[in-house]
Amino acid sequence: MAQNLMTPGVYIEEKNAFPGSVVEVATAIPAFVGYTEKASRNGKSLLNQPTRITSFADYLELFGGAFNPKFTLTDPQPGDRNLVALGGGEKNLAYKENNLFYLFNSLRLFYSNGGGTCYIVSVGTYGGKEGVEIKMDELLGTSKGADGKIIEGGLAKLVKEQEPTMVIIPDAVTLGEDSYEVYKQMLAHCAKMQNRFAILDLFDGYNKREMDVDNVDVFREKIGTEYLSYSAAYYPWLETNIVQKPEVSFKNFDSSIDLATVLPEEKAVNLVTAFPKSEDDFLAALKADKPNVSDDDAKAMLPGYIKNKESNFHLGLIATSPTYSALLDEVRAIINLLPTAGAMAGIYTMVDNGRGVWKAPANISLNSVVKPAVNITHDQQEDLNVNALSGKSINAIRTFPGVGTLVWGGRTLDGNSLDWRYINVRRTIIMIEQSIKLALRAYVFEPNDANTWVTVKSMVSNFLTEKWKQGALAGASPEDAFDVQIGLGNTMTALDILEGKMLISVKLAIVRPAEFIVVTFEQQMQKS
Repeated sequence: MAQNLMTPGVYIEEKNAFPGSVVEVATAIPAFVGYTEKASRNGKSLLNQPTRITSFADYLELFGGAFNPKFTLTDPQPGDRNLVALGGGEKNLAYKENNLFYLFNSLRLFYSNGGGTCYIVSVGTYGGKEGVEIKMDELLGTSKGADGKIIEGGLAKLVKEQEPTMVIIPDAVTLGEDSYEVYKQMLAHCAKMQNRFAILDLFDGYNKREMDVDNVDVFREKIGTEYLSYSAAYYPWLETNIVQKPEVSFKNFDSSIDLATVLPEEKAVNLVTAFPKSEDDFLAALKADKPNVSDDDAKAMLPGYIKNKESNFHLGLIATSPTYSALLDEVRAIINLLPTAGAMAGIYTMVDNGRGVWKAPANISLNSVVKPAVNITHDQQEDLNVNALSGKSINAIRTFPGVGTLVWGGRTLDGNSLDWRYINVRRTIIMIEQSIKLALRAYVFEPNDANTWVTVKSMVSNFLTEKWKQGALAGASPEDAFDVQIGLGNTMTALDILEGKMLISVKLAIVRPAEFIVVTFEQQMQKS
């Protein structure tokens, strides 16, 4: 009896009749790390601060829009893919140095494919800049300040956040060979936290229109062998329609490109020649159009005037130059070539919310995707999906006639492991582990006796029974689907109790996907 009875009277004491309950933790909360246009809320910096958002509108408000990349035209080299035919011959159209960022459009793919709540960690801003160098130590949060101290940010900052369940770093692929070091750190981070899963892209996943076996082999070699069950990789990249035609214009061409020499159409050349080249030229044109306007008024009107002039110039070039339109289409196609991680984070979210984390995120169509950058055949996928030499599975994204573009693989990188081969198995275990772990916090420092053991066993068993009813566990009955053990002489010794240990054993039969469906046909004798 808890009350200290000192005064005569009637006392009421309430007792709990039921054990505590286990609440399922969220499973579809990705964290995106990368570079943004801005990073501020109400004037306060959000740089290197994990920030929770619930919609794309939230992102635009806090982190701004896309970077408007510049493109250059260079003489073609062996292996160049983006060749365009111009009057002077073929040229290679490529991003200007330090002008390539994937976070913004990957987030658009995420929301297009069912995304919802997520975290953003901005490690740098490109607003008002002609370009920003993407650095590995900024993404990982290991960069040093002027005083020599580590600036904690990026991936390292997510250690203090418990809610995220996925990690995506779209900009890592721009680092070339260094991208694999980022991936290794992502795997180590997920294994350390034990509550999240990494989605990876193959560097240069768009290198050829045919499958690049060497690129796949390099990925398997450089990704290492540690913590592979905490991640999945996808190939190839995706040709999307995220970026629309109005989002590209002559402003996407670097100043080194002289449209007057690039465009063969005479009317287009005349437009380019007459177009103002500087702010002073725009001001002079404004005063020529409106001679009665004062200098102060002209300067105030200048931004709107420039915008109107640029719009008319762009529309005029489209109307007079098929070459200009073709160049913009090629620019848009290059920008729309995106790594897969953002789309897959959206697929994971949609499947988790619609079916449950125990459903494999595969055989699902992708939205805002025209086609994979590489057409993978049935035979080519054999080595991707099952590789006896490395044991590292890479999930294919394929196009099927009359069906569309589908995610056609559901394995972790640990593809040869019978325990952790499938993504849904690993992520279901993470969900169950973390849900039970949080519920058991209430019993820390409780008496380590039979009463507590019965309560804990009932709580865990009730939760697992509910998961079995929902289809997360395999078995004709709860007894076939899981087993929970706790108690002296069962999971604990007397010494364990003296050392303050409460040991619980949970065995689970997680549902696994039907990856290979085999139907056998044979003829039989006529019976009637």
